[in-house]
Amino acid sequence: MADLSLKAEKRSTSTKGELNDLRKTGLIPGVFYAKDQGNFTIAMHENQLKKIVYTSEAHIVSLDVEGQTYRCILKDIQFDPLTDKMVHFDLQGVTAGQIMQMQVPIVLKGSAKGVKEGGVLEHHLTKVDVECLPKHLPENIEINVSELRVGDSISCGDLELENVKILNNPDSVIVGVSSTRAEEEETADVDLDEEVQQPEVIKKGKAEDEE
Repeated sequence: MADLSLKAEKRSTSTKGELNDLRKTGLIPGVFYAKDQGNFTIAMHENQLKKIVYTSEAHIVSLDVEGQTYRCILKDIQFDPLTDKMVHFDLQGVTAGQIMQMQVPIVLKGSAKGVKEGGVLEHHLTKVDVECLPKHLPENIEINVSELRVGDSISCGDLELENVKILNNPDSVIVGVSSTRAEEEETADVDLDEEVQQPEVIKKGKAEDEE
């Protein structure tokens, strides 16, 4: 997988007012940190940042900061709770031979049999946490849902990836097919009808037995 090339600039702004003014120009404040390369504050144009935020692929970034290149990954992104606009980001440096942790998007493929039978496809996890060397990082993880029937599901423990470890709980469900609410209500009505139609058992009293 080729690195995604992005540009950023170092910044000295730090107060709330300065950061808000920075955002008005289209620049998003962030921080770069790496064990062997130091930490420093940066700013990136929102159009550049969108390439690694709004995507269905995981990327290792080749970051150009004023002529110096750093390999890194997007570690955190923060949004304004009211406008949902990006307000801050963290980039973590990576080294070729060192294991890294990152979130990788899940991409569903195929049409589930259970949906054709009237069920509903429920996509619970859109990303999973993985641990691997940078060279083994997958762009995404494809899951074929074609054979899923009503009641079937695929969990994190079902994923098998070469050279990649899934960090999520193995029992965490990624995708499944459930019955519709209408079917559940219909089943409940049938059970209720059967209960109502059961004949009443008449118990004879002691006096009646003696006759």
